[in-house]
Amino acid sequence: MSVIENSNEHAQPRHNWTKSEVQALFELPFNDLMFQAQTVHRQHFNPNEVQVSTLLSIKTGACPEDCKYCSQSSRYKTDLEKERLMEVDKVLEAAQAAKAQGSTRFCMGAAWRNPKARDMPYVLDMVKGVKALGLETCMTLGMLDEDQAAQLGDAGLDYYNHNLDTSEEHYNQIITTRSYQDRLDTLSNVRTAGMKVCSGGILGLGEQAKDRTSMLVQLANLNPQPESVPINKLVKIEGTPLSDVDDLDEFDFIRNIAVARIIMPKSHVRLSAGRNEMNEQMQAMCFLAGANSIFFGCKLLTTQNPETNKDILLFNKLGINTETIANDIDEAQELHAIKTAVVDQENSDVFYNAAT
Repeated sequence: MSVIENSNEHAQPRHNWTKSEVQALFELPFNDLMFQAQTVHRQHFNPNEVQVSTLLSIKTGACPEDCKYCSQSSRYKTDLEKERLMEVDKVLEAAQAAKAQGSTRFCMGAAWRNPKARDMPYVLDMVKGVKALGLETCMTLGMLDEDQAAQLGDAGLDYYNHNLDTSEEHYNQIITTRSYQDRLDTLSNVRTAGMKVCSGGILGLGEQAKDRTSMLVQLANLNPQPESVPINKLVKIEGTPLSDVDDLDEFDFIRNIAVARIIMPKSHVRLSAGRNEMNEQMQAMCFLAGANSIFFGCKLLTTQNPETNKDILLFNKLGINTETIANDIDEAQELHAIKTAVVDQENSDVFYNAAT
């Protein structure tokens, strides 16, 4: 089946994508690829809505892993100030402020290889508390075994984030302290526990084009496909081994968004880390390519993110509304409430360690 033929059908998720098929999408003329992506996007989503999440670092730094892109690894000198696990009340304050700014999902990240037994009661209380505020919940805590995943699921966690980062072929050039199969096993445990999967990757890690194809094929062939697919653009951090890697071409990044949209038609594709270095025009092209999720907030774990008021100004220019959990909320009233909340909240110190 040709790409153009498929554009006329009501695209449904497939789990048998081949690398040659996906590579053919990457090789399309740019305008044809964008048309295909926008056609698929409109079959499953309101093209002028973007889901908004907030990400908070609940435990920062001192991670034993050797991910070459990460400022939180204890192996690299990045001048990052280490912080212990946040108190539950502080996390809930940040969640309440995020809700006031218009986020519908609150994501909590900890710089761990995997959570320890002593940490689980606090983490579970965070999930229950954020859920009680009426927000969707997401966590990224490293690897999970079956029991840990079950505990999080029982507590009401909606999403668990665990990125593949890159292709299996390129993986050992980026990380050696956990295997690619370890990541797939965690995603399997998350599914078994009844939670939704948030999994994507990072572009610009020195990979080749074939690695980006391979990673997207791996994600698309998960069954079911991830409900959320964050596509990150590497933020180069001084002190990490990838601080001097060559920049990824912006059109290559946009093509990845478009291909992800085509082969994962029902997933939210999140324009994630690296937005602070993108101009408005590039972000608009990513939304046109099918990205329909972002993070609000000045930081993403440890890297810079556009200020919330800048995102709202961009949304106004593009005629984009924020997606709601319940679609019966009047969009105009919601946007007005967000604008009002930003004035009161954008300098709040509860976001001091939110990030990438």
